[in-house]
Amino acid sequence: MRQLLVANFYIALEAVFSHKLRSSLTALGIIFGVAAVIAMMAIGAGAQKEILDQMKLVGVNNIVIKPIVEQKEEQLEMEAGQSGKEKKMSPGLTLADALSILSIIPSVNMVSPEIEIDTHIIKDAVRRSAKLVGVNNSYFSISAFEMEEGDFFNSEQMKNGKAVCIIGKGIKSRFFSKENPLGKMLKVGNNWLKVIGVLKGRFIEARSIENLGIRDYNMDVYTPLNTVLLRYRNRALITEAAIKRNRQGRNKDQNQNYHQLDRLVIQVDRSESVEPVVQVINKMLKRKHRQTIDYEITIPELLLKQQQRTKSIFNFVLGAIAGISLLVGGIGIMNIMLASVLERIKEIGLRQSIGATRRDIVTQFMIEAVMISVSGGITGIVLGIIIGYAVSTLAGIPTIISFSSIVISFGVAASVGIIFGITPAKRASEQDPITSLRYE
Repeated sequence: MRQLLVANFYIALEAVFSHKLRSSLTALGIIFGVAAVIAMMAIGAGAQKEILDQMKLVGVNNIVIKPIVEQKEEQLEMEAGQSGKEKKMSPGLTLADALSILSIIPSVNMVSPEIEIDTHIIKDAVRRSAKLVGVNNSYFSISAFEMEEGDFFNSEQMKNGKAVCIIGKGIKSRFFSKENPLGKMLKVGNNWLKVIGVLKGRFIEARSIENLGIRDYNMDVYTPLNTVLLRYRNRALITEAAIKRNRQGRNKDQNQNYHQLDRLVIQVDRSESVEPVVQVINKMLKRKHRQTIDYEITIPELLLKQQQRTKSIFNFVLGAIAGISLLVGGIGIMNIMLASVLERIKEIGLRQSIGATRRDIVTQFMIEAVMISVSGGITGIVLGIIIGYAVSTLAGIPTIISFSSIVISFGVAASVGIIFGITPAKRASEQDPITSLRYE
């Protein structure tokens, strides 16, 4: 039995190689189908990973509140005898808002108020523009930052606004490439800050920075929130300069940023609580801001999930198209094999006359079909891997070629050969030996 199977295999192999061009053209459908499946699955896996990475950047179950500085208003003409009401002034987004949200809403785990200052860094006669960010330790927890060396802020540093800072990996590489930055002084703006920690580097794609509205964290300098309020800037204070500007005319400064905070990130305990908490926060802020909507609330995770769903649908459509190409390739194998049966009727009759059974004929043609599909599948795997890397390199789209995609595509290719090779094999085995020998 084993010898008979080996003999049928060699006969099928000789038949395939004796018609190389026909076999190659037959396998084209399988080649491009398998390559398309691998490439599409690689693009889909890369898109899923990109979404997960973006979720890590913005955190899980987070709500982001940003102040609105520029507001356009139109004053309607009042009818005779009608007096207009004076516009109520909002205090803006403040630290008091953050403390109220944390203390009142039970579903809120952490609150991270942020103040961003565009400034410059000076060290060893080297000056570079940078961003100083005033935060508390909740910021690092929500954003899942890890410390490479040093420590986070302690309670005394945060409470008293000490002149300390934590730097990103990029700042360390630029200013402390040949020395340990811990304990060293760095001039940020007009103040000298002592470096107490260095964050681990985090790779961020340019598209993520643009789509999510985040910064390149590696080039930031972080200091306690009170340090910014005491030593740099506190927009909530009423200063003499602000009073003078107000006396000169309100219209000149109607777009001036009066918000104490530049960003407020709120982490909720469960995903189901995000939308109800947003509604509560909106009512709280509207009341505290005197019915002025000078803020915007966004839920990054929902935006990312919507984007993920869109990409999943797109990947499903591309996978379906790739599957159709495999189906077309299988039909091509069946058609060519049926044509091959008509061409080789005399050969079939000769084999039957010297003792070959119907089972032998079926086995021979099935082996031929499987060999064509498997060889096309292997070639398609190589082509799919090349296409995946080419898309990643040339188009800048992240791709991940997984072992499972290779196994699935190869299994589908072999199955196509078996399924679409059955009909031609049965047709060949049903030939009458005497009629086949007389066939011209």
